[in-house]
Amino acid sequence: MVRNNINDLIAFLAVARERSFTRAAAKIGISQSALSHTIRNLEKRLGVRLLTRTTRAVSPTEAGEKLLLGIGPHFDEIEVQLDALNELKDTPSGTIRINAPDYAISCVIWPKLQDFLLAYPDVKIELMLDNGLSDIVTERYDAGVRMGEQLARDMISVRISPDFRFAVVGSVSYFSRNPLPLSPQDLTSHTCINYRFPTSGSLYAWEFEDDGKDIKVRVDGQVAFNNIFHVLDAAIAGHGLAYVPEEIALPHIGSGDLVRVLEKWSPYWDGFYLYYPNRHHASPAFRALTEALRHR
Repeated sequence: MVRNNINDLIAFLAVARERSFTRAAAKIGISQSALSHTIRNLEKRLGVRLLTRTTRAVSPTEAGEKLLLGIGPHFDEIEVQLDALNELKDTPSGTIRINAPDYAISCVIWPKLQDFLLAYPDVKIELMLDNGLSDIVTERYDAGVRMGEQLARDMISVRISPDFRFAVVGSVSYFSRNPLPLSPQDLTSHTCINYRFPTSGSLYAWEFEDDGKDIKVRVDGQVAFNNIFHVLDAAIAGHGLAYVPEEIALPHIGSGDLVRVLEKWSPYWDGFYLYYPNRHHASPAFRALTEALRHR
């Protein structure tokens, strides 16, 4: 009976935290129908409704929220203690979940991870693309990746990339129809490909620097994306100017597919950092991963 209650409570925590039966079922590795049946049985056994279900969302009731706040921290502590047992193992093992922007995953993390995965076959890495600024504690990630200027002060951080900058680029076909911009202000008369932040929903204002002074230009165009690689693809296809990380633009500039402009106005920004809460992460697997990603 106690064992069944524990399993059912774990199922409840997954749904309450994910706010979705679909995501919760995938997380704990059971079918949605089995998960729904488990929650119904738990509610029946307790004699109280724990979750409010609609066609579009799932949320805890007052009783469900009370149960979530009451038992959640205890299950989290159990998980921490189980993870700590990995220190007694000779070989690092376990699963590490990280959320990071698309560019950081492709150009910073993944190139370093390939050797790490070969060296530590018992460690599993889950990389979740997140171009927003999600709360890694609330979303139950082990770590996140952000640029230095976006780090929260209460987080431990490890630098994993050098400083980098963006490049304004356009295709040869675009510039055959339009003049080269000579200053950032000229961009307002060009068709540009916008980037929309997933979290705030706002469009990115292109950032430049002139003699130590910051310049922000709001551009306009026909298309906008929330994925930086889609922005790059649209520029290559000739749909306007794009402002993308220099590293992903350089191969296309070298091949002649893209032309770079306004280079002297593009500032360098603080690089990417792996960050995590200071409550745990002393496991051999996490320490090994941190060292593998650390910028040297």
